[in-house]
Order: sequence, then C-alpha cells, then structure tokens
Amino acid sequence: MAVAKKSTNKKKKIVRQSDKGQVHIQASFNNTIVTFTDLAGNTVSWASTGKFGFRGSKKSTPFAAQQCVEDAGKVAKEQGIKNVEVYVKGPGNGREAAIRALGNLDMNVTLIQDVSPIAHNGCRPPKRRRL
Repeated sequence: MAVAKKSTNKKKKIVRQSDKGQVHIQASFNNTIVTFTDLAGNTVSWASTGKFGFRGSKKSTPFAAQQCVEDAGKVAKEQGIKNVEVYVKGPGNGREAAIRALGNLDMNVTLIQDVSPIAHNGCRPPKRRRL
C-alpha cells in the first residue's frame, strides 16, 4: 500500500523595503500592546506583555512595556524600519517607558502623538425615578 506524502505549506515572509513606519502603543491599566506597522497600516510586528509571561499586576509595569518594545522593535528593524511615528493610546504606566525604549533601539522618532479617546458628552443618564 502506498503512503501519501505530507505536504507542508509554509508562509513566505514578506520583506518590506520602506524605512518609515508607525508604532502604535496601547497602554491600559492591565496590559500594554505594541504594534509596528508600515505607513499603509499593515502590521510588521507586534508584542504584548502577556506574550512574555508577565501575569497579573506585573503586566502593567513600565519594565514589561519596555520588553515589549524591544522585542517587536528587533523584528521591525530586520524588516528595514528606521524612522517611526509613535501613536500612544490609553492612560497606562507603560506609556513613557515604551517611548524611551524606542530610543534604545536607535530608531528615529519623528512624531509622538496621543490618540487616546476622549469622552465628549458622556452616555445618556437614566430616566427619572418614580415613587
């Protein structure tokens, strides 16, 4: 009886040649997520604090955010990204540490912008109580 061969299809890594990119840092009170994208918004690399084994309250620390940026930044550097625009969202502890870690990676930061959502009128209040 003939044995069928297993075919393994591996995805080809797409190497982008642009040296410009964006860094999106989402820093909440519980976690920090870092995403490196090209100018079109396609993800080049990403990392979160949970990916490194940080659990519970350690996920929201500045040190964990720094580790995220260093890991995702190494992959982005291999893809050829040198100049980055930084977009920070959220009130978490990892905001400042994540931006400082970009300087350690020898990336040129051309823009730092806060894109945190701001409530403009709040939600509708409950209707009046009847007694």
